[in-house]
Amino acid sequence: MDFVSNNFFNDKSMKEKDIQIYCNIYQQLGLAWEFLGLHCGHREGYKKTRDKKVVCKVCGKVKGVDDSYYLLPKEGIKKLGKRLKPDSRKTFKNKKEAEIVNDTIDFYGALVNVDVHNSYKSSLFSREINIAAERIVSLKERGMECHVDQHLIHIKMNKSKKKFGKENYGGFPWEIKKQHLKNFPVIFDFDENYQFLGLTILR
Repeated sequence: MDFVSNNFFNDKSMKEKDIQIYCNIYQQLGLAWEFLGLHCGHREGYKKTRDKKVVCKVCGKVKGVDDSYYLLPKEGIKKLGKRLKPDSRKTFKNKKEAEIVNDTIDFYGALVNVDVHNSYKSSLFSREINIAAERIVSLKERGMECHVDQHLIHIKMNKSKKKFGKENYGGFPWEIKKQHLKNFPVIFDFDENYQFLGLTILR
């Protein structure tokens, strides 16, 4: 990068078209260097620069600054970040201040979102309420959604393929009349003591 900068960018006789070519080369070299830096384990330690920044002695990355890219292996499990949970008992003024992470990945057509936040204040129905601290993992696939938080697992079916009523209700199985249960294609998994193990929804 220094070679391109010192030998070509200072040449006033160079045509604008040629300058643009070297600008593109410079950008690609910078991108390549950033990806090479992702491989660096910073084992040689850090040093201070003239502007008092602490950088890696090998790759030059500034200590404590997040990477702009992730480096993932082609084979095996792909790992992004670490497991995060709410980390404060404080109630923040709004969700933005309370947010720890809210990130989404489109993984082979499946949309996965992780939303972790501390407690915060929110206005609902013109009243200020406190929203509880939560870690919510959401999956969207084929128009269906599954949301998993610390207390609930909620599944939303694809409403685009069927005609549904205007109202939404909720209830336990024993609260629904027997003749209406045929509209619920759900199989419950349980043990010999009738302890709930899981369920299967037929599409």
